Amino acid sequence: MTKILITGSNGLLGQKLIYALRSRNDITLIATAKGVNRTKEKSGYVYEELDITNPEMVMNVLMSHNPDCVINTAAMTNVDACEQNKAECRKLNVDAVTYLTNACKKTNAHFIHLSTDFVFDGENGPYKEDDKTNPLSFYAQSKLDSEKIVEQNSLAWTIIRTIIIYGVVDDLQRSNVVLWTINSLRDKKKISVISDQQRSPTLAEDLADACIQAAIKKQTGLYHVSGKNIMTILESVQQTADFFGLDKSFIKPITTAELNQAAKRPLKTGFIIDKAIKDLNYQPHSFAEGLAVVKKQLEKNKNAYKK
Repeated sequence: MTKILITGSNGLLGQKLIYALRSRNDITLIATAKGVNRTKEKSGYVYEELDITNPEMVMNVLMSHNPDCVINTAAMTNVDACEQNKAECRKLNVDAVTYLTNACKKTNAHFIHLSTDFVFDGENGPYKEDDKTNPLSFYAQSKLDSEKIVEQNSLAWTIIRTIIIYGVVDDLQRSNVVLWTINSLRDKKKISVISDQQRSPTLAEDLADACIQAAIKKQTGLYHVSGKNIMTILESVQQTADFFGLDKSFIKPITTAELNQAAKRPLKTGFIIDKAIKDLNYQPHSFAEGLAVVKKQLEKNKNAYKK
């Protein structure tokens, strides 16, 4: 029996991990997040409130549950908000990782940490794990700093970098590129979409599976985990509109320079995922297959189209 503790369990990836693990006979699951449990299904796991920016609380929760593995999905991920509120970003993305790794060291837990394609500058994508990093924003720097904390701590660790996670979450207040596209176009809202940034959108279920495989197989080291298709953000939005039969005339292409966001973004990322395929048996959906998974889930929840 493997005991796994998840941080950020109210988020998209956190919820997918709960649904994937809650019924498994070989897993004892502890889900943690700040505030109340927002996952609809409450059985099959223990829920514990946890503010990862509180070092005493982190130590107490980990010492009381003594997990074999901690999967850290909690982070401040709004790139522009991180640029504008650097202290809060550092607290959640860097300091909290120090508290978590210290507690994992004490409890001898395997620490699985989520990071981002934004640690790269976008000049030479797609990237493999040992390519040179060069963060362009405060968010990206905070995630790279957190990677270094994990790597330098003497514990069993895995870092999983990923790209644009999409999927359906129980608490529909949280959006992502696919749900934002569907909701906006269904409401006949004009949306400005970046035409010159390339990414590999990642289905949340695929990412959850990679995390679980790393935990079960006790695989350590750095892994790139993303969808298999590299496309512009505009192409991903257009494909979503086509798949759901929505009017593309409301989509307005815009360049990165025109949008003038607070934080600088890499232009072309994308990952070479061979290592994850080999070590984690990672088998990602294509973007079209991922949209079919999303559609099926939305059909189960008719309110999902509403904001």
